[in-house]
Amino acid sequence: MVFINPANLENLEERLVTINRVTKVVKGGRRLRFSALVVVGDRNGHVGFGTGKAQEVPEAIRKAVEDAKKNLIEVPTVGTTIPHEVIGEFCGGKVLLKPATAGSGVAAGGPVRAVIELAGVADVTSKSLGSNTPINMISATIEGLKQLKVAEEVAALRGKSVEEILG
Repeated sequence: MVFINPANLENLEERLVTINRVTKVVKGGRRLRFSALVVVGDRNGHVGFGTGKAQEVPEAIRKAVEDAKKNLIEVPTVGTTIPHEVIGEFCGGKVLLKPATAGSGVAAGGPVRAVIELAGVADVTSKSLGSNTPINMISATIEGLKQLKVAEEVAALRGKSVEEILG
């Protein structure tokens, strides 16, 4: 995986996906903490997600944003959609991503929508096939986006021209 420096990207947007209240039972009672899940992207082919945990919500969100900026990936696109159909899997989460015709929009729910929109993909259809836990769905979506390849990459790997592959 190639490291993408967040300082090189101009306007990174962040979107809070979930906040969980986490309790730890200790001898003196319960310790309350907050866990945050955040997706960041520049709507131009770069997206990442991160988690953070702290005693206050703003601090947890700040930590999650910092973590997300360290885990950016590049998403290949063809026009306004993805190059091909892909299934991303992570633990119990499975997400099917399909390219869609121009103008059809993002047909995705919840956490998957946040990742797709912040990646800059305007037309895609998705279906959650496994766990609907937000972190598993986001991780599965990111895994699916990592698997995407454009025709030029495939042609270079096979040592052929793009015309030979596309037929």
